[in-house]
Amino acid sequence: MSDTQSGEDPERVGEWVEFAANGSTAGGYLAVPTSGSGTGVLVIQEWWGLVPQIRRVCDRLAAEGHVALAPDLYHGEMATHTEMDKAGELMTSLPPERAARDMSAAIDHLLAHEATVGEAVGVVGFCMGGMLTLRIAALEGDRVAAAAPFYGAPLGDGAPDWSGLTAVVEGHMASHDDFFPPDAVVALGEELRGMGKDVTFHVYPDTGHPFANEDDPFGTYDEVAAATAWSRTLALFRAHLSAAG
Repeated sequence: MSDTQSGEDPERVGEWVEFAANGSTAGGYLAVPTSGSGTGVLVIQEWWGLVPQIRRVCDRLAAEGHVALAPDLYHGEMATHTEMDKAGELMTSLPPERAARDMSAAIDHLLAHEATVGEAVGVVGFCMGGMLTLRIAALEGDRVAAAAPFYGAPLGDGAPDWSGLTAVVEGHMASHDDFFPPDAVVALGEELRGMGKDVTFHVYPDTGHPFANEDDPFGTYDEVAAATAWSRTLALFRAHLSAAG
C-alpha cells in the first residue's frame, strides 16, 4: 500500500487535534500557516475518510495563509482506493446528525483557535464532502462566508433547508459524473439563485469524478482542471474571508 492510500503521511505539516463536540469529542487534522495566523477553512473529506490526500489539502491551504481543519467524520475509519465497497458502506452508515455535529464543532474549534482571524470560515469539500459543504453552509448561516464544493451537492431528498445559506458558493463539477450529474447540479444552482443566493457552479468539460484528486483513484485526474478549480477556490477565500466578520 502506498503512503497516499495508507494512514502514514510523514511529510505532513499539521497535527492531529481533538475538540469538544456536543457533549462528546471529535478529532481532525489541523494545519496552521507559518505566519502564525490566518482565516479559517473547514476541509471535508471524500468517502475514503480522512486520508493523506485530504490532509495535504489542509497543508496547501496553510501554505496560502489559512488555518485549515479537516474533521475526521469516520472517527478513525478509512478505506483505500481498492476498497470502494467499504468506502460506500462508511459513507452510507455515517449518521447525518453526528456528521453535522462534528462539522459544527470543528467550526467552533477553528473560530476559537488563537491562530484564526475573523468571525466566519470558508468550507471546501470533495465528493461526499462537496455535498456536506453545502449542507453545513446552509446549517451554519453567517458562520460560513464562502463555500467551495467539488463534484458533490445535496440533490433531491438530500437537500437541506436553504433559507440559512448566506455564504458565497462557487462549486466545481465534472462534466461526466454518475454520482452527481452536472445537469442536476446546474438546476440546483438556478433554483438557489432564484432564492436570492450567490451561487455559481462551474462544470469542467471532458472531466470525470473526481478530477481534482491527485491520487487519481478513478483514473480521472485532470491536472489543468484541478489547477483552475484550486485557483478559483483560493480567490474565493481571499475575496470573502478577509472581510468576514
